[in-house]
Amino acid sequence: MGILGGIDLFIFEIFLAAIAAGLIGSLVGLGGGVLIVPLLTIGFGLDIRLAIGASIVSVIATSSGAAAAYVRDHLTNVRVGMLLELATSIGAITGAFVAIYLNAQVLFFLFGIILLVSIVPMIKKLGENLPGEVISDRLAIRMKLASSYPDRVSGGAVAYNVTNVPLGFGMMYVAGIVSGLLGIGSGALKVLAMDTAMRLPMKVSSATSNFMIGVTAAASAGIYFWRGDVIPIIAAPVALGILVGATVGAKLLVRFQNQTVRKLFLPILAVVALEMLLRGAGVL
Repeated sequence: MGILGGIDLFIFEIFLAAIAAGLIGSLVGLGGGVLIVPLLTIGFGLDIRLAIGASIVSVIATSSGAAAAYVRDHLTNVRVGMLLELATSIGAITGAFVAIYLNAQVLFFLFGIILLVSIVPMIKKLGENLPGEVISDRLAIRMKLASSYPDRVSGGAVAYNVTNVPLGFGMMYVAGIVSGLLGIGSGALKVLAMDTAMRLPMKVSSATSNFMIGVTAAASAGIYFWRGDVIPIIAAPVALGILVGATVGAKLLVRFQNQTVRKLFLPILAVVALEMLLRGAGVL
């Protein structure tokens, strides 16, 4: 009875941790997976492979829980998401092919450095609620990528343009490569590409990233199942907790200002960068 009680408590604690990860992940567009992996490995002492297996399932749960709500609330730019998903999918295939030839620890370290450097331009825009004067480029106009979203803070619709489509597409290809190489959703790079390069409002970047990460994760989930890295007693409470947290996060995001979301995103980005550096150093 004591052993069963201990197992139940362990599962419940994982469930609560997953709710927090899903809530934060859905708000900043990273997916709960990037937070769940360090939580499970450092906080609960689980093997890194099992943590990543649960993370893959949780990313799908995050995308399912948050993306549907964001599309319904017209926060997601579906056209941008479908276009950029082409780049991430091609990049993920490229990464999967070259992964066996590269040192994973070096890649983790480089990825961590890239994320840390990416924090600098975002800090400069910390007080920015909406992008400044943005003019849609030729591709954005041709593909009708500009859109609008309802803003509950101002009580009206906020129109926005999209620019630097080729640069954003290229950054998404890199994000896909990173995802294929390291087995992560690379939501941080997705948000950075849309916010920094394509100049979408932060809330739209976050919502569109949530829309995209589930597709990337679903493509690789079968491999983790086949390897036996997805353990139901761990993955189930993680997926359920992430789903609950992501659903709550989706309801909160529409009430936040873009600059508030960016302030949440920056420390989470720093945590992800630190996690990548520690993996590169062999600590995790």
